[in-house]
Amino acid sequence: MKKMTYLVLLLCIISSGKAQNNVKKLHSFGFQFSFIDFPTAQDLRKNSLARVLDQKQWKRVARMEPALTLNYAHGLSSHVDFMSRLTGSFLRYPFRTKSELVSDDRFYLEADANINLKLLTDKYIVVPYLQAGIGAARTQATFMAQIPLGVGLQINVGKNNFINLNSSYRIPVTAPANYSLMHSIGILSSIENEKPEAKPLPPAPTVVSKPPADGDGDGVVDSLDLCPAVAGLADLKGCPDTDKDGIADKDDKCPDVAGIAKYTGCPIPDTDKDGVNDEQDKCIDVPGVARYEGCPVPDTDKDGINDEEDKCPALAGSSDEYGCPPVNFMTDNILFKTGSAEISSKGKKQLDKLSKYLNDSTDVKVYLTGHTDSTGTEERNAALSEERAKSVASYLTGKTVTEDRVITQSLSSSSPVGDNKTSKGRALNRRVEVKLKRY
Repeated sequence: MKKMTYLVLLLCIISSGKAQNNVKKLHSFGFQFSFIDFPTAQDLRKNSLARVLDQKQWKRVARMEPALTLNYAHGLSSHVDFMSRLTGSFLRYPFRTKSELVSDDRFYLEADANINLKLLTDKYIVVPYLQAGIGAARTQATFMAQIPLGVGLQINVGKNNFINLNSSYRIPVTAPANYSLMHSIGILSSIENEKPEAKPLPPAPTVVSKPPADGDGDGVVDSLDLCPAVAGLADLKGCPDTDKDGIADKDDKCPDVAGIAKYTGCPIPDTDKDGVNDEQDKCIDVPGVARYEGCPVPDTDKDGINDEEDKCPALAGSSDEYGCPPVNFMTDNILFKTGSAEISSKGKKQLDKLSKYLNDSTDVKVYLTGHTDSTGTEERNAALSEERAKSVASYLTGKTVTEDRVITQSLSSSSPVGDNKTSKGRALNRRVEVKLKRY
């Protein structure tokens, strides 16, 4: 929505050079293709505008009913137009009263009369306006009244010819009528001729015995031409402007490249060649990036890894640890009996030490990976490895280690560290591996 607002303002600024005062729209007639939207109007009544826009259902044409609109407009003043519209469609009208349910499409006809308050006059290329009025509708022998409120955009495409875009929200006045939106696009053309403007009489001709000299033939006489030997522009007193930057070549230090007067016709410089010009670059002599206003991506902890890639930007670390310092705490794997996820007393002692360290070092996370030996089915081993990892995780969180710092995964019997053919090797494989990281 913000982008659309900025676009409208930009178009208004661009077109502002064509303004005239006291311009009223002539009697004009046109037609529009319209879409009537009942579901989005109901969504707006139930939810906020931000939520309706976020759900992106409002722009689905499948939710809308097509219609054809005829319209008439006439200017009441340079900033106020009267507009009337007649819209027809075949649709299933959702009456608000349950006793008037419609089971199939019926012809729907509505008419309204509106006042359009224009922010600019019709001599501008783009004219935004606000709209309010009163309307009536009829379908299935039922008459209804409603109030249309809306906004629109009028685009001048020729002499008294306009493209008209309009969106309105219709508020019901009578009980059967329902809330709805109508979006329209169409053309509007004058049906009467514009009165010609009175033109002043031309001045009396003067008799010139001999035309003034214009040696370079550029339309600027030599007596006024600062560059009499080279054809140029009248706005630059007869001098050429090769790069079309409004600075005459004789005063332009970069005549082949468009620039600005502040730099004597040259572009704004970019000393460090990083694509950010010096006027916007806060690090003129050091190449950087636009999102940091021409400065390099910062490295807060000075560990050689920039903050965008550093998972610990406030702590100096190494590239092996993604910019984080290593964790100086060692612990053995937690081992389990065959087919069991119960933690042994030895394992609990290890986890008591680990939980104390984690509670003292709140920036450290623990990664728990559950494993099994090759005994049993793959399905049972997958479930058992997950149970072991979650058993250790539950023990740690029971020691006040927060859940967001305990990450679990299970690998079943796919990553043995011992020989599954021996009882000693299988005992080593029935484990939960513990790894500590700061990211």
